[in-house]
Amino acid sequence: MPREPFTIAGVDVAPGTRASVTLPVSTLPDHTPVGLNVEVIHGKRPGPTMFVSAAVHGDEVIGVEIVRRLLRTPQLSALRGTLLVVPVVNSFGFLARSRYLPDRRDLNRCFPGSSSGSLGSRLAYIFLREVVLRCDFGIDLHSAAEHRTNLPQIRVTPRDTTTARMARAFGAPVILTSPLRDGSLRGEAAERGTPVLLYEAGEGLRFDEFGVRVGVAGILRVMRDEGMLAAKGIAKARTPSLICTASSWLRAPVGGLLRTFRAEGEIVEKGDVLAAVSDPAGDKETEMLAPGPGILIGRAVLPVVNEGDAVFHLAELSPTANEDTVDALTAQLEVDPLFDEDEII
Repeated sequence: MPREPFTIAGVDVAPGTRASVTLPVSTLPDHTPVGLNVEVIHGKRPGPTMFVSAAVHGDEVIGVEIVRRLLRTPQLSALRGTLLVVPVVNSFGFLARSRYLPDRRDLNRCFPGSSSGSLGSRLAYIFLREVVLRCDFGIDLHSAAEHRTNLPQIRVTPRDTTTARMARAFGAPVILTSPLRDGSLRGEAAERGTPVLLYEAGEGLRFDEFGVRVGVAGILRVMRDEGMLAAKGIAKARTPSLICTASSWLRAPVGGLLRTFRAEGEIVEKGDVLAAVSDPAGDKETEMLAPGPGILIGRAVLPVVNEGDAVFHLAELSPTANEDTVDALTAQLEVDPLFDEDEII
């Protein structure tokens, strides 16, 4: 028996076809319409419904590039189920190159939203009801804020076996257990029964090739693991992700010029020198030492810091951590023919 069309915003998408559908959101002060663009791929054969979203924060452009490459992947022609892709959720911030909405609200603290609330609340309401809650699961793509960078990592909900399974299939270098936050997309979706993986990689307003490749590969692996794509041509991660159950930010002990000696992805031991902060004249220098063992999953990239600025994000490793995970994943992505640029760009 043939599948029914997938209907969204009054548009019927037939099985085996794809369509671009715009959900009206608002108008700018000059009356330019603003909408939520959804790319719908409705497979011929039945299967789960999944969403992938990017740029909930408008400056997180790495997710937009991941989505662009995903939509050009030839494997999607044999999709089972339905894939909803939102390349830019926060168009207001994206156009302004800002993390926030025009009223300085953070969209990822506006869920579940309201049809009669603030601009962020209305956008959250439309996105949650028209896209997220129509799906069995989803992946939300993020990056660090401007002037910081993140090692590719997956955030999962504590004691959630579904997101834990999906995270293992994704194959990012690090899986970090992260509590749900009030007003966040992940928290609201989880409360309503839709598990969401949160992927973090790279820096605001910047592309990171390694982070992009990990993202595209991970999404396809999750789709393979959930039965939406055939196994052929989609390689499993050869090295298990490092599991981290807690993390903390190490802050600049004084203000000055920052020189970092360690990068994201490096595993450090207690007492290792991570950076030094000097005054402009070079008369005084204060070292930053690792307070304990772990892996650096994020860091500041600006060389000028104030006292108390977050400089390194250090995550605690599980006792069975494999120190070769990052290097092994990098090598696999470099040789895997699935992600040849000539095929997908």
